[in-house]
Amino acid sequence: MGKTLVAGISFLGDIRKHLLGISPQEVTFSRRGFRKGPVGAQQRLEEIGHTFLVGYHAALLDDEPEILERRLFAVDIEHRGFAFEGAAMGLCLLDYLSPFRRKRLYDFLSGPGEAHVYMMHVGVGWVLARLPWLRLDVTRALARLDPLLRWLAQDGYGFHSGYFHWPRFVEGHVTPKRLSDYAMRVFDQGLGRSLWFVDGADVERIPKTIKAFAPPRHEDLWAGVGLACAYAGGVDGAAIETLRTQADVHQSHMAQGAAFAAKARQRARNPAPHTELACEILCGTSAKAAAYITDVALKDLPSDSNLPAYEVWRRRIRDHFTKENKR
Repeated sequence: MGKTLVAGISFLGDIRKHLLGISPQEVTFSRRGFRKGPVGAQQRLEEIGHTFLVGYHAALLDDEPEILERRLFAVDIEHRGFAFEGAAMGLCLLDYLSPFRRKRLYDFLSGPGEAHVYMMHVGVGWVLARLPWLRLDVTRALARLDPLLRWLAQDGYGFHSGYFHWPRFVEGHVTPKRLSDYAMRVFDQGLGRSLWFVDGADVERIPKTIKAFAPPRHEDLWAGVGLACAYAGGVDGAAIETLRTQADVHQSHMAQGAAFAAKARQRARNPAPHTELACEILCGTSAKAAAYITDVALKDLPSDSNLPAYEVWRRRIRDHFTKENKR
């Protein structure tokens, strides 16, 4: 009976992967039409895309928390966060498409996924991008998520839009419908992260891409670039310094994004040398210290009002780096 049950679960997983799976070709630069940047950056960024799909497909094949955890922990530690992000997309998608047992994501977040909570909330945003009816009422669609971190799903929505539809959202500057003013800002933070892939981590091209957007969108785009630079990596210190200089008045936004990356890696216990390097240049401090700054900024955080608590958190972090730069 046990073998029959296992075989049934495996068969179901195979069907789900067949119906909902994403081809590895979809995350290649050639398929996406991304611009090439530094030597080695393309290979690294493609590997990140493939790792995301490993996590996504693992969730489709078997959503039992213990089994899924083992599969995700088989991924090398530096890239593991991307696998958890992909798994979140898979679990969330199954929750929305299933008529029963709709707590897969919640159960995993409450257990094995807790340490990767930031990346998993971002992964939920991919589902927003792929299920149009959820975007009819985004607030309701994200109601079960953490009140503060649910904004990261909007970030994920922005990243997906830039990554898979960059001619529309990056070159065409299209803005999605039915997003509040602040949700649009968070969307741009995710869109900014996608530029790291779309422009192939080319630190000379990225500033030009951002400059083509309307000025009010620049600061959030730069914040996304800072986060991607620090979390995904792919360039050396000289390139990061060039990027920081090009950011000009938006350097504190880049620093805030890098600090978020440092915190996400610290909580997940998957530090990376490139995150350390990015924090030293963009934040002027170590990754550990940058992560601590995000923790301090969380203290006595007010509830959502006219200004979402999430933005209060981000502003406090930016203010810290703005003051440090003036010294």
